[in-house]
Amino acid sequence: MRGALLVAGTTSDAGKSVVTAGICRWLARRGVKVAPYKAQNMSLNSFVTADGAEIGRAQAMQAAACGLEPTADMNPILLKPGSDRRSQVVVMGRPLADVDALEYWDVKDRLRGVAVEALERLRASYDVVICEGAGSPAEINLRRGDIANMGLARAAGLPVVVVGDIDRGGVFASLYGTVALLEPADQALIAGFLINKFRGAPEILEPGLDMIRGLTGREVYGVLPWLDGVWLDAEDSLALDGRPAAGARAPYGRQSLRVAVVRLPRLSNFTDVDALAAEPGVVVRFVTSPAELDDADLVVLPGTRATVSDLAWLRATGLAGALRGRAVLGICGGYQMLARTICDDVESGAGRVEGLGLLPATVEFGAGKILGRPVGGAYGCRVEAYEIHHGVVTVHGGEPFLDGCRVGPVWGTTWHGALENDDFRRAFLADVAEVSGRDFTPAPGIRFAALREERLDALGDLIERHVDTGALLGLLTDGAPGGLPVLPPGGTPHEAPDFSRNFAQ
Repeated sequence: MRGALLVAGTTSDAGKSVVTAGICRWLARRGVKVAPYKAQNMSLNSFVTADGAEIGRAQAMQAAACGLEPTADMNPILLKPGSDRRSQVVVMGRPLADVDALEYWDVKDRLRGVAVEALERLRASYDVVICEGAGSPAEINLRRGDIANMGLARAAGLPVVVVGDIDRGGVFASLYGTVALLEPADQALIAGFLINKFRGAPEILEPGLDMIRGLTGREVYGVLPWLDGVWLDAEDSLALDGRPAAGARAPYGRQSLRVAVVRLPRLSNFTDVDALAAEPGVVVRFVTSPAELDDADLVVLPGTRATVSDLAWLRATGLAGALRGRAVLGICGGYQMLARTICDDVESGAGRVEGLGLLPATVEFGAGKILGRPVGGAYGCRVEAYEIHHGVVTVHGGEPFLDGCRVGPVWGTTWHGALENDDFRRAFLADVAEVSGRDFTPAPGIRFAALREERLDALGDLIERHVDTGALLGLLTDGAPGGLPVLPPGGTPHEAPDFSRNFAQ
């Protein structure tokens, strides 16, 4: 089998990432050599590959679904917003420039070839490539320069399946409107739909499914039921809005441990706490006010793309003062905030700024980004992690803690993913319980990597049980069906970027 497919969505967080991962896992279990791909990703949730390239964590998760080590080709362009108007552009895993929304249009023209070459390499190396779109293909103000949705589909001849989130409401209008706003040549590639996050009796949905088939002339390939507990490396903090407080499992010991994660405005790599939430009796919730810290046994200051700006927000909300006297874990940007001083002429241009002063450290931002997969230890346990930061922390005292330090109930490290190391996580939680006076005992035998594999298998099962997989195989083999109707108004044709000759067929 040789083929490729684009999974698009009616909105951000419609489920493109998990559907793509599910299709990848289903195909991999069939023995198909499959790889994921997302041309352009806007996300603050990123990962570092084995060769030191930064990509979106969603693509790293999808690579795991395929049984692959992730590579930069799977996400050649990554945008990391630092404010409402400016983003860092990461190309093939390395930072290129910081640009505003208008400047990016000029940069994007130079990046089409990068996206083309990455997909071309994947298609030459794998039997199937499952591509994920970005946002919605019906963002018609962005269509002319699009390289992630219909611009990609047109150039590479990809059949497109559109995913709609029924839990949000209005799914049928969203599916119809997504197709109807596209120009005829784009509509010709929209093969059909998947409805995601359905709760209820399928019989109630049937009349709507029949109507959308009749109105669009396109198939609904499946209705995916709501699946609890699948929070796999989401791309952005939108996914947190519908995320329940984790920790419903009964504690292994007598008491639970309550963890408050500060939801910073430019929160990044919030998946660092997923491993905590997997522990029985550890209750994890995201907070934005001092009152929400009242019963917390541990406060986590996570990573951020805007350390100085988010530090000012901490002070403005009163959270900065509420941290004093508490057990606090700072990770990456959160660790930088805990330092005495921050000198930043790179990310914010703010110069010297006073930190929270909870750790004996100073921070200086450098122009070069530090990317790596460090290995070290703490509590007598081996720790494998990854790091992504411009800020260089110099420690002036305290006890060593991974690459950072600890003073009393305050810990800091630049390392992401450390809590996914099972022995280290249990030792750290036992230490937090002692500091906070909680009668909490970490459960033995919890293996986070195995839990992630179980969740990926659950996504593969979701596709296998609730999707017309024969139709998906047909799309991969034959492309979009011919003769699909054009829905009014059908849009006004735009000139799509002509780089189709570059794609391997």
